Amino acid sequence: MAHAHGSHDDDHGHDHGHSHGPGGHHGPVDTGDWRYAVGLVVNLVFVGIEFGAGLFSGSTALMADAGHNLSDVLGLAMAGGAAWLARRASGSQRTYGYGKATVLAALANALLLIFACGAIAFEAVRRLAEPAPVMSGLIMIVAAIGFVINLGTALMFMRDQHTDLNAKGAYLHMMADAAVSIGVVIAGGVIWMTGWSIIDPLVSLGIVAVILIGTWGLLKDSVNLALDVAPRGVDVEAIRAAFLTLPGVTAVHDLHVWGLSTTETALTAHLCHGRADAGDLLNEAHAMVRARFGIGHATLQLEAEPLADCPAC
Repeated sequence: MAHAHGSHDDDHGHDHGHSHGPGGHHGPVDTGDWRYAVGLVVNLVFVGIEFGAGLFSGSTALMADAGHNLSDVLGLAMAGGAAWLARRASGSQRTYGYGKATVLAALANALLLIFACGAIAFEAVRRLAEPAPVMSGLIMIVAAIGFVINLGTALMFMRDQHTDLNAKGAYLHMMADAAVSIGVVIAGGVIWMTGWSIIDPLVSLGIVAVILIGTWGLLKDSVNLALDVAPRGVDVEAIRAAFLTLPGVTAVHDLHVWGLSTTETALTAHLCHGRADAGDLLNEAHAMVRARFGIGHATLQLEAEPLADCPAC
């Protein structure tokens, strides 16, 4: 955040500009829409059906897939709840509102997905040691239905997966489930034709590896946002250089860029300048960061002379 530097007159001291809007590569995304509710209800119903089918057919693969689906239902609930919180008005103490809830939800979703992968891997390893006969036909039918449901849910979030971490988390969760389901279908078909039940855990381990590779980016991005690192795709040094190209700007310091939420980027900076028209410079600076970097929530301080706590300015 920007620091206060003594007292200055209106033209040369604390000239602040505030503008609020969706930031940067994290474009405007309405994450609190019907998609979370639909995905939640449909997948929760299917989890119950799939788990029951797993018990009936003696398939631990179906039960493990149901458990994985359940973890993703919980992930959707967290993401939808966080999106709802982010739309709530800020209070006198929560001056940034609840936007960070979306970051925490994205981080929790990444960790939950990794945990689900661990559970699948554990079950697969157990089945390698103790293969058991299963009803391969029922497995294929139920897993195929799961594939259609998960793929359909994932497609609802595909458009926004590059602009919102929670949409990305939901997309990854559902695509992971679709991959697991199709893997179970394939494994069931091979077992049906050959009787080699060991195929099922081998396919499961391969799917887990693919899921973990895809989840790494979500985990890294959400941890970085939680630590107030500049969002991925925002080049801080490019922003600094752009400020220095503004007429009259001689130095830039205390430049900070961070994510207010998974969809909104904020910026603060102190600009040293030698212009008399400080108001015009402020407008130019705001217009530049909004147009070139998509950051609408910017707080800028203009300084016409070196300050005591910044002798190098």
